[in-house]
Amino acid sequence: MTLARTRGVALVGVDGHLVDVEADLGQGVPSYVLVGLPDTSLSESRDRVRAALVNSGLRWPATRRVTVNLSPASLPKRGSSFDLAIAAAILEAQGDVPPGAFGDAVLVGELGLDGRVRSVRGVLPSVAAAARAGVRSVVVPAADAAEAALVPGVRVTGVSSVRELVARARGEEPPEEAAGDVVRLDDLDGPGGLVTPEGASVPRAAGEKAGSADPDPMVDPHRMDLADVLGQATARYLLEVAAAGGHHLLMLGPPGAGKTMLAERLPGLLPALDDQAALEVTTVHSVAGTLARAGGTPLLTRPPFQSPHHTASVPAIVGGGSHVLRPGAASLAHRGVLFLDEAPEFAPGVLDALREPLESGEITVARLSAQVRFPARFQLVLAANPCPCGLATERDAACSCTPMARIRYLGRLSGPLLDRVDLRIEMRAASRADLHGDPAGAEGTAAVAARVLAARERMAARLAGTPWRVNAEVPGHVLRREWRLPWDVVAEAEQLLDRGALTARGVDRVCRVAWTLADLAGRDRPDAADVRVALDSRGSTRRAA
Repeated sequence: MTLARTRGVALVGVDGHLVDVEADLGQGVPSYVLVGLPDTSLSESRDRVRAALVNSGLRWPATRRVTVNLSPASLPKRGSSFDLAIAAAILEAQGDVPPGAFGDAVLVGELGLDGRVRSVRGVLPSVAAAARAGVRSVVVPAADAAEAALVPGVRVTGVSSVRELVARARGEEPPEEAAGDVVRLDDLDGPGGLVTPEGASVPRAAGEKAGSADPDPMVDPHRMDLADVLGQATARYLLEVAAAGGHHLLMLGPPGAGKTMLAERLPGLLPALDDQAALEVTTVHSVAGTLARAGGTPLLTRPPFQSPHHTASVPAIVGGGSHVLRPGAASLAHRGVLFLDEAPEFAPGVLDALREPLESGEITVARLSAQVRFPARFQLVLAANPCPCGLATERDAACSCTPMARIRYLGRLSGPLLDRVDLRIEMRAASRADLHGDPAGAEGTAAVAARVLAARERMAARLAGTPWRVNAEVPGHVLRREWRLPWDVVAEAEQLLDRGALTARGVDRVCRVAWTLADLAGRDRPDAADVRVALDSRGSTRRAA
């Protein structure tokens, strides 16, 4: 047999597409030809595959013309994840494994020159795409087996070397590999270690309950206690409101007031991700290559926290790249928190690039070669000083900034961006009374998180049967149609609209915050006092005055 076919997956953003990998060993001048719109790293697979086979004690068809075709040819293919599928097709074409040994399985993995199968990015979305296409068997690097097993209904086989792949294809006992810290097959649960039965639920690490913390670097914000923040009662309360309703937040205050401390403790107030959201978040981080793979399942069950530096570029925030399109910080914060400290120091183009995802919950990156979509349903938290020197407080004797410098500094936060921010906190500097107060009297994260969870449960009951999870996600037209508030409740907000002190979007956002205040208070509907608090928290009444 001189022709064989295996299958791989091409990723475009977070979406996978099945690819047929065909290998033909023909007569003619010995050569290796790869066709099907490969990029540079994929074209280099020739040398990786050849060295991997030879160094594994297997044959390389050195006297034949090797043609490898990746179909569909019109779909761009990138990266080294096709190495394993190409090697398997060549091995089957030259008779080193039985015909049809790989069946309809999808193979994903990069080869080292010594024949080891190395970890690759995007295993989770690749396996998910294969499952949607009806594939029930996948072969992945052993180090990525736990990630692949997150997809239910797929039989996952992890291999650590080409020799192990060949042995399994022949039905032989896999060789012992000195793989160091590579995850072995029998380290995982299930028959044979890597079989996820049909209809199985999302697996979790041993002893882990739904919503428990991950052994992941991003878990640190979830361990910070809100009791560490001194004073700032109003800011703490509005942080609780933001956590309950998923509202965007701006904190304005002098250095040392606690803006960063509050933002870092927001993830600890948020409920754990449900299974669907956890898979969405894990998929994005899999494509970005930021998953922790040391022990247990890589499933991210806690809301992520991203805090990019103010020198970050537009592609670093919203995603992109010159060759390979990858998710940015906004997508890595999907279902979590995107914190922009020193927000006015960010380039105006970077800040304004967030306006669309704040409304739509996704980012579409368009390039000449491809257009990809990344999910980006994040909670935005902005922190800013009141002026360039940061000393323009109620005790601003030391501030040397001119009034025009203050206006220009905060003017870097555009009106359309601020119109999408529901809550705005003007924080004061910490006083001596705050520093010497009784720390035991400060309410901790656990108590606040319990109230947030209770409010989220009320929202979930009200929004059952809809695609929205929290009040901040409900579109304005749906809010007015399904949960319309009486005139006497929203009268003040609509009067501000008539006077131009509030936009139509602002009215919708005020109503969303009012619903969150009612949910936190355990009431069925908001009242006029809730709307008033929402207006004050937005700063609309001060602007009108």
